[in-house]
Amino acid sequence: EFYRNTLDINDEKDLVFVGLVSLIDPPRKESKEAVKNCLIAGIKPIMITGDHIVTACSIAKNIGIYHDGDLCLEGIQLEKMSNQELTDILPKVSVYARVAPEHKIRIVKAWQDHGQIVAMTGDGVNDAPALKQSDIGVAMGVTGSEVSKDAASMILTDDNFATIVQAIITGRNVYTNIKNSIIYLLSGNLAAIICVLITSFLILPTPFLPVHLLFINLITDSLPAIAIGMEQGSDEILRQKPRGMNDSLLNKETLLQISFEGLIICVFTMLAYFVGLKVNELLASSMAFGTLCLARLLHGFNCRSNLPLYKIPLNFYSIGAFVIGAVLLTWILISPNFHTFFSIGELSLRHLAMIFVFATIPSIVIQLYKMITSKHN
Repeated sequence: EFYRNTLDINDEKDLVFVGLVSLIDPPRKESKEAVKNCLIAGIKPIMITGDHIVTACSIAKNIGIYHDGDLCLEGIQLEKMSNQELTDILPKVSVYARVAPEHKIRIVKAWQDHGQIVAMTGDGVNDAPALKQSDIGVAMGVTGSEVSKDAASMILTDDNFATIVQAIITGRNVYTNIKNSIIYLLSGNLAAIICVLITSFLILPTPFLPVHLLFINLITDSLPAIAIGMEQGSDEILRQKPRGMNDSLLNKETLLQISFEGLIICVFTMLAYFVGLKVNELLASSMAFGTLCLARLLHGFNCRSNLPLYKIPLNFYSIGAFVIGAVLLTWILISPNFHTFFSIGELSLRHLAMIFVFATIPSIVIQLYKMITSKHN
């Protein structure tokens, strides 16, 4: 009160400039790269802060969250908007400043009503309601409050936003490996099922004996599938389009891929079967068994990725799975000691060569298809 009554503008005369002090809390060095990776991954990062709108927009522009044409809103502006007005401009808003806890919940709900999966990060007590409302709440493990940690689905032990991006890469790679393993198993089994159905409809001898199916389940259904599940991840997976909230693992595209690959393997397995059937039933089942087994072992390489083999690194687990399976299969086919136990007919060199050719062609066709589609994409 004393200074208010005694000091005025006239007192600010004949002053000597001594210096200027400014303070800034700069963004982390890795934050700009993390935001860039989010955009590549199809994720829209949004800044929600209690800071002044000028400060918020400046930092957001510096790290790549704010772009020309985007909007910045203050909490007081948000309060005056109806839900419809917010929905109309929601995709254009990159920065929310001077917000209260209830504003954060409203923003999260608005994006969820927009049909999007929302991840919310926060560290304070006032962030807890929005963390709870979001699909994936992410709390800070070092500076975060206990309330925010309890409300979150995930806790960052290093308080680093870039860790979220790495978690996305890991999650997408795990999902892709699981999906590729399922594609491998279903497409190979579909080929065997179609072969059995064809012979049943044509009233022909069965192409696979029980001992053959046991070997198929033991070797070709296990080793390559496990190797695909251990496929090395890649940061390039960020460039894939994010999955929708209601997307199924076996969507239309995946089912078409399974059907196409299974049908290709079936066609050449049946060709081997009919070649052997010209001689006798035992040779027919032996050639069908050998062709299907080897084709499925080779198919393990096809299912590693949607890209052709020359565009992906080596997977020594897949190579090992193929070598083990191929050696065991060849040993069974050429060793007379196993012929009785596995019901294998007398295979000449010509028949063995035809088995290897018929088993290899499906992988060649699938790889050519992957080359064409990868160039198109």
